[in-house]
Amino acid sequence: MKVRPGKKEDLQSVHDLICELADFEGSLNEVQITLSDLEKDGFGPIKFYDFLVAENKNKIIGLSFYWIRYSTWKGKFLFLEDFVIKQGYRGQGVGSKLFEATIKKCNELNLNGMTWQVLDWNTQAINFYKKYNSNISGEWLNGKLNKLQIKKILENI
Repeated sequence: MKVRPGKKEDLQSVHDLICELADFEGSLNEVQITLSDLEKDGFGPIKFYDFLVAENKNKIIGLSFYWIRYSTWKGKFLFLEDFVIKQGYRGQGVGSKLFEATIKKCNELNLNGMTWQVLDWNTQAINFYKKYNSNISGEWLNGKLNKLQIKKILENI
């Protein structure tokens, strides 16, 4: 098993893992991203994200999907958008290797830290992150507007 930077050729496997994670979270119907979107947004003129993959025998079995966010108080952070290990490979150390490679990437980029979100019911993930002495906060609530909501708002202003 090895961890390496993601490549354009990996995008089908990336999409499959995104869908596997969404299915695990009971939200598969929420996945709207396409392979075309992933290619354009990750390998187009403006790069909106990057990723690392865990690979076993040339098969992608894990994904660390991230982008750089900017905090007005703290500066640059790696935001870990999705972190998923294929079902049959969980509990075998793949997640630790991939997470540690992501931490190394954060350090290589000289960022001020790494952030992510975890669902409050996902105790397995919470316990995994706590092994790294990470802070899991329950005080911040997430806000969001989707594209349709934005269009409706703009129609009324």
